[in-house]
Amino acid sequence: MILILGVLAASIVGSVHCAAMCGGFVCLYAGTNAQRGLNLRAHAAYNAGRLISYVTLGLVAGALGARLDRAGTMAHIERSAAIVAGSLMVVWACVAIAAVFGVRIGGAGVPDWAKRRLGGLLVAMRDQPPTVRAAATGLLTTLLPCGWLYTFVVTAGGTGNPIAGAAVMTTFWAGTLPMMLGVGLGIGRVARPIARHLPLVGAIAVFTLGALSIAGKLRPLVTPNAAAIHAHR
Repeated sequence: MILILGVLAASIVGSVHCAAMCGGFVCLYAGTNAQRGLNLRAHAAYNAGRLISYVTLGLVAGALGARLDRAGTMAHIERSAAIVAGSLMVVWACVAIAAVFGVRIGGAGVPDWAKRRLGGLLVAMRDQPPTVRAAATGLLTTLLPCGWLYTFVVTAGGTGNPIAGAAVMTTFWAGTLPMMLGVGLGIGRVARPIARHLPLVGAIAVFTLGALSIAGKLRPLVTPNAAAIHAHR
């Protein structure tokens, strides 16, 4: 439960990053400021697309984490997936904290070429209805090499269980939902007074999650050993 609550808190405070990275893509389907509030179905399709792609990533990451755990057990190393995931989370958090204080490390953000490539794909769909464009945007934005998003994919892998991994990514989606809806509806300005503080808070939250994962203090709602426990009953 601590893991799910931690992911929710981190995704909420860090969702300003999602708005900054994907806000431009939202505008491609949302239209002008006058039209944004009217495209409610498009906003729903966009966020449904994000949910589908996030859950898929969580399932795959959890399955890979389970394999890593099995390989670690054979090598007499317990909790391999959690340790690897926690270490990567700590590294990402340190890079993000350094960026807040003006120390830039190459490759920490989304490359411009990736944004251009995805933008080109979405512009090619400009003749499609807004709902179709929105759903495609939600599905395709996971292709961006975004460190913030894939930090949580790594967290999902650290659970060592596909269902728990999907739960982690569903929680991440829920935490980013208010901010992304705000961007789509054109009300993102409300968060501006506190937005400059959120990247640091989000990075500290991820660092904490990573440290707890390494220490073995995080427990997903569904554990890899759950099936084995039921089998022995």
